[in-house]
Amino acid sequence: MAMSVGSDGDSDGAIMSEINTTPLVDVMLVLLIIFLITVPVVIQTVPLKLPVVTNIPTTTKPENVPLSVDKNCDVFWGLGKMESNDALREKGSAYLLKEVDRLKAAGAKIELPEVHIRADSDTEYRCVGGVIFAMQRAGYQKIGFISEPPIGTVTR
Repeated sequence: MAMSVGSDGDSDGAIMSEINTTPLVDVMLVLLIIFLITVPVVIQTVPLKLPVVTNIPTTTKPENVPLSVDKNCDVFWGLGKMESNDALREKGSAYLLKEVDRLKAAGAKIELPEVHIRADSDTEYRCVGGVIFAMQRAGYQKIGFISEPPIGTVTR
C-alpha cells in the first residue's frame, strides 16, 4: 500500500484527485465472507415427497350423488336446483338413509355412496366449501371433485 503525505514540492496547493479504494475493497470482502457463511444457515429446506398427479377415470355408480356448483353459488343435484345448504343437507341425509336401508334389505355389503362435485372454475371457494360442509354433516364420508384432465393427457 502506498500513501502520499504532503507534497512533492512542485505542485503547491493542488488538490489531490486520487481515491484510496483499499478500505472499500476490504469492507466488500468482509461482507462477501459474511454472506457466504450466513446464507446456507438461513436457507432451510424441508424434505418433501410431493404426490404424482395421475388422471384416473371415475367409475360412476348410479347411487353416487352428482352435485354441480356454478359461479353464482347455485347448487344443483342432478338437474334440480337446491335452495340452500340446509335443504342440501336434509336431502342428502334422506337419500343416504334410503340407500343404506335399500342395501340392508338386499343383504349386500353396505358401501356408502360418494359425492361427486363439479364446480365452475370461476366459483369462489366459499361456495364449494359450503357444499362440502353440508354433505359431511349429512353423513357422507367420500367427497370427490370432478375435473377436466390436463390438455394432452390420455386416459386408458
